[in-house]
Amino acid sequence: MFQRFFAGLLSCVLLYGCSGPTGGQKTTLQHRAVGASPEVIATYEPWFGHPSHISIGYSSHDPAVIKRQIRQAQAMGISAFVVDWYGDREPFIDQSYALMQKLAEKNKFHVAMMYDETNDEADATDEAFADFTEFHNAYLSPKSPGHNAYLTYEGRPVIFIFPKGGHTDWNKVRTWVSTWNPPPLLIQENLPGRDAQAFDGFYAWISAGNKGFQADGSDWGEQYLKQFYETMLTKYPDKIIVGGAWAQFNDERASWGLNRHIAARCGQTFNDTFNFWRSVFPANEPIPFMMVETWNDYEEGSAIERGIQGCGSPACPNSIATALPGLCRPNSLAQEKEDPPHSVNPAE
Repeated sequence: MFQRFFAGLLSCVLLYGCSGPTGGQKTTLQHRAVGASPEVIATYEPWFGHPSHISIGYSSHDPAVIKRQIRQAQAMGISAFVVDWYGDREPFIDQSYALMQKLAEKNKFHVAMMYDETNDEADATDEAFADFTEFHNAYLSPKSPGHNAYLTYEGRPVIFIFPKGGHTDWNKVRTWVSTWNPPPLLIQENLPGRDAQAFDGFYAWISAGNKGFQADGSDWGEQYLKQFYETMLTKYPDKIIVGGAWAQFNDERASWGLNRHIAARCGQTFNDTFNFWRSVFPANEPIPFMMVETWNDYEEGSAIERGIQGCGSPACPNSIATALPGLCRPNSLAQEKEDPPHSVNPAE
């Protein structure tokens, strides 16, 4: 899975340079990128068209929309969508995932599951067993439609975990999924906690850091990313490290919103988060993945699908145009207020 336009894309001229860690620190990462830079993937929300979510002008069940999104992502150099999935708790989302995996295979793209843990305290582990069994049988088995599109690393399928209630016994889940052939790689959110050994790696997620979200959105997550990368480097170099990059955040359109903001800063927020790993890791030891967060979460205002807000000329930092072609658009703020010209299935 991999369009590595990145070989020459993020060179030493970018914000953080190529010096890597300071003070002669030696990196001993066990898992590194296949190419010269991290493989770029993006989080994808598959629930649009369902009445419990806002209308954004398209349905996640529309094949034409998904094909367009895949082509657009490929043109940017994104190689996979990481799709939220809830098992049988959310049939609409399961149907979206099934369609995405089939179309990904047909269009030489890739897909991975982001498992959303249940909030149920009593049955969380049993629920995880049932959901993982369902997912394996439906999407990972050799007879599963589109299974060749599933994202792998070192020959193993990659499953991301989005924690909710924190009641799942992941050590038990780890023991069980290790019997699969091949066993999946489990990647948990944020820094390792009590179940660290149950996971093969960890991913950074949108955060303003320990001080929390600022009213003006000025804290873009520098402290959080610095702590995440340095902790992974020094304490967990045997784990798979998935970086996080985000353009902005604003959850005012979400029914669960808490008035949290990270400003786009004319594209500088994406430039800084996308490249921050370079300030911690040497250029010759790139981390395996960089996850763009998100492709299309319009409820929390982090979507890059319609571009990110730029200012002046050039509209965004030049490094963004080099990294993800077509991402920076001078009028993207206005575009986000318009419905995209794509078909919507009336049945949805």
